[in-house]
Amino acid sequence: MLIVESYSIAVAMCLITMLCWGSWANTQKLASNEWQFQLFYWDYSLGVLLLTLLFAFTIGSSGEEGRAFMPDISQAGSEAVRSAFIGGVVFNLANILLVVAIDIAGMAVAFPVAIGLALVIGVVTNYMAAPVGDPVFLFTGVGLVTAAIIVCALIYARLPQDEGRSVGKGLAISVIAGIAMGFFYRFVAASISMDFANPEAGLMTPYSAGVVFAVGLLLSNVIWLVPLMYKPISGEVAPIGEYFSKGTPRLHLVGILGGAIWCVGFSFSFIASGAAGPAISYGLGQGATMVAAFWGVFIWKEFKDAPEGTSMMIAAMFALFFVGLGLIVYSR
Repeated sequence: MLIVESYSIAVAMCLITMLCWGSWANTQKLASNEWQFQLFYWDYSLGVLLLTLLFAFTIGSSGEEGRAFMPDISQAGSEAVRSAFIGGVVFNLANILLVVAIDIAGMAVAFPVAIGLALVIGVVTNYMAAPVGDPVFLFTGVGLVTAAIIVCALIYARLPQDEGRSVGKGLAISVIAGIAMGFFYRFVAASISMDFANPEAGLMTPYSAGVVFAVGLLLSNVIWLVPLMYKPISGEVAPIGEYFSKGTPRLHLVGILGGAIWCVGFSFSFIASGAAGPAISYGLGQGATMVAAFWGVFIWKEFKDAPEGTSMMIAAMFALFFVGLGLIVYSR
């Protein structure tokens, strides 16, 4: 299996994670005019599963070190499988709630609150389990990235707001999403042996854990997504029949692509965690908020109607982010 031992390569993979996690939602944006989120999300979930299987049977089963996917999944203990599966279920809840919160309260409330909470909780819990890196540099970097996320919220708050936003309900859902997002990574990390070359018996490699995670994500749609299809918190009903009657090959492929993009980031984060440590891997990945902001600023032109002075805030946001990112990297 492919094993990363160089810290610099691990950091590069974490930066790719950040790009993927901050970019996959563009596929939803591309399909949103023709395709309701609930229907898009089935293809997204399928894309995650397909890519984890592709990685498991290719780079996860090549080379002489580690365990290939089939032998690894066959020897995995029930506790490890359960932990990775729960990680998929918890992440799915967080991800679905985040999208619902954005729809209800807008990006200015939902994304910074949810991802800010997830960043702090995720780094703390993963550092406590595997204390890799200088805590002063690591948590100072996390603080600066969190400050950048807050500035991002303030920038969005300056934009003209749509009528009918329910900030209170959106804030409550954002908090739940952030807490769940902060803990999902720990569940998956607990199922993985940190010695990738000689994995501990009963635990899994990142490739096998990724497949179990993806199965948990897809199957938990029955619990989290189906109720929202028929009793949406906001928006219209999206009956399952429309997935087949309205779905075109292009729309299905766009959704699968979105899941695949997110999954590249997920897989690289865990592959890099052996050399970088889970806390650093997760912290760098959650810088995805700034990547999403980059798309909003320069590609989708979301701030073209912002009042004067917003450009200075955008510059400050990216400055805080890049300095914080540098400190997280330097902490190792």
